[in-house]
Amino acid sequence: MQKPRYALVAYVRGPAGEFVENLRRELHPDLPHLAAHLSFLPPRPLQGTESSALQFLERICSQEEPFEVSLGAVETFVPVTPTVYIRVDGAASSMCALHRKLNTEALEFEEEWPYIPHLTIAKMSAEQPAQRAFETARERWAQYAGNRRILLERLTFVREDAQNHWVDLAPVLLGRTLVSK
Repeated sequence: MQKPRYALVAYVRGPAGEFVENLRRELHPDLPHLAAHLSFLPPRPLQGTESSALQFLERICSQEEPFEVSLGAVETFVPVTPTVYIRVDGAASSMCALHRKLNTEALEFEEEWPYIPHLTIAKMSAEQPAQRAFETARERWAQYAGNRRILLERLTFVREDAQNHWVDLAPVLLGRTLVSK
């Protein structure tokens, strides 16, 4: 059996997340349902145990303050890959900085593509369907009147148990929370 892959994501809930999930089902109905999310660490094998990776995540993330990102325009990675996505504007540099800090130790991995903060709408089978999906997504996103800002304060460490089937392992909070008694 192949070594499991792990990732660190921030789920996008509320109207923006629902918009993306509904659009994904429409554009690519045969894809398994995946929750809308922003990836901080794209899929990778671990360089150690789940426990050591989680301890590392908690240590680094506890030192980072929560921050807000805003969703920008619909774009595509065509011709490199037939993926349609929403670009992260404002605070994309914060996501990149955290990605660099986390892509070390137990989670170090040489990624196939440069890290670009984004919210995937759909990864299509080829360039032509991706171009059609891009046009539809761009039109729909232009009509979307909901909030395009996302407060990032809780990330989730996940493991791929089967192809396109991810299991939440643990929440990872940004910043230190002081509990008063």
